[in-house]
Amino acid sequence: MQQLLNIMRELREKCPWDREQTPLSLTPYAIEEAYEVEAAIREGHLDEIRDELGDLLLQVVFQAQMYSEQGAFDFQDVVDAICEKLIRRHPHVFQAEQFSALDPDQVSELWQQIKQQEKQGKSKSRLDEIKHGPALNQAQELQKKAAKLGFDFETVEDACGKVKEELGEFEQALQAQQSDEIHEEFGDCLFSLINVGRKLGLSSESALLATIFKFRQRFAYIEQQATLQQKILEEMSLKEMDALWDQAKQQLKLGSL
Repeated sequence: MQQLLNIMRELREKCPWDREQTPLSLTPYAIEEAYEVEAAIREGHLDEIRDELGDLLLQVVFQAQMYSEQGAFDFQDVVDAICEKLIRRHPHVFQAEQFSALDPDQVSELWQQIKQQEKQGKSKSRLDEIKHGPALNQAQELQKKAAKLGFDFETVEDACGKVKEELGEFEQALQAQQSDEIHEEFGDCLFSLINVGRKLGLSSESALLATIFKFRQRFAYIEQQATLQQKILEEMSLKEMDALWDQAKQQLKLGSL
């Protein structure tokens, strides 16, 4: 472990790319690596699982190194904090003499009680119970919770109207060429569209995954046809690729892909 920490410190000193990273700029990579761990475990290839777990660990070490440079905390502090939390939340293991044998349901209840005790004294919103996670799911769960509290559009049509409103604001931001506003308004458009899906009873995550799968299929068809036609994909015109894309759509409808 010490070798990895030493390597990370040296990378921060000598590698231009590593040196310019910030905790915020590195966050997307941590999310990406977590997804790759999940995919590797699902596929069951042990070498890939090992490698992807290493990549995810690197993200923890990288973040800890950057905060250490700020004088905030270091990797050992991260390890100490999680050890303390695990011991604190498992009194039935580490203070077994004070607890009789607990079944899984009782352990879960005890865990929740301890978590609530840890949160005492902290300001709390009703939305705090929605866990951080993939943005699509998190947005939908936040909207669902807010709707239960009465903060919701009455109809799907009203929600669609909000999408149109946000698209108008996004177009204005594009015309003004304000990058911060473009980023914000783009997010508002996505959030509003997810809300329409929620009111229709759709899972935005499932819908987008289906579209991603469809895109992969169609693009693979373009690649296959380019190979059959002895063409180099990078040298094909957009018009040629669009024609193959339309063919892929037809093949998909017919169930041939």
